[in-house]
This record gives sequence, structure tokens and C-alpha cells, in this order.
Amino acid sequence: MGSITLQRILLADDEPDILEIARIALETVGGFEVSVCTSGETLLDRLSEFEPDLVIVDVLMPDMTGPEVFEEIRRPEFDELPVVYLTGVIQEEELNGLHETGVADVILKPFDPMTLADRINGIWKGRNGR
Repeated sequence: MGSITLQRILLADDEPDILEIARIALETVGGFEVSVCTSGETLLDRLSEFEPDLVIVDVLMPDMTGPEVFEEIRRPEFDELPVVYLTGVIQEEELNGLHETGVADVILKPFDPMTLADRINGIWKGRNGR
């Protein structure tokens, strides 16, 4: 964690199609090393082992919501780790609520696979003041 350049992304979504499209887009277009999982619990289990620079997590998953995962990630050893939510929620007040949790950003589904890596790079650079 704490790399100057964004290299490793941990991605969690319970929808296999979204997970695969995002993984391919981030690896192929962005050149990132991506580890994927289908639940919040698995994401939390993989944090220490994978040591991501950034986490992308779906807001609505059956075992844990994205905000619940985010709260768990705020442990001292991960408190600086940027987290980005993926969501299909389009109501403005709900989006505002997601932003207010302190995440780096919120990406709406469906997203454009060809611009996803650029969007993530922009979030990374904005968080790191570059």
C-alpha cells in the first residue's frame, strides 16, 4: 500500500459480468494488477495478502454492503487506503450520502469500460495531489 503510482486494485462485486468487464478494462486498458472477489468478506480477507493501492467495491452486495466494507477498511493499517464505490443507484440524495461516507469517489453502473481506467487514475491523482 501507499505506492506513488497506482498499480494494484482490489475489486469486489457480486455480479460476475460487471466483475469481469471491470477486471478486463482495468488490466487491459489501464495496465493494473487486479484481484477480484465476489463478496465484502472475501475483499476484507484479501486486503493484507494482496496489499492494494486502491479498492473498488459494489455498494449493494448480499453479505456486506460497500459502506460496511468501507467501515471495516478504516482500521489503522488501512485507514489511508482509497475506496471507490460502484453503484447502480441514481437518486441524487443517495449519491450524496455515499459521497459523505468519505470514499474517494462513486462510479455509476453501467460504466464505460474504455474510460474506467482513466477515471480510476483521475481519482488516484486527485487523492494524491498530483
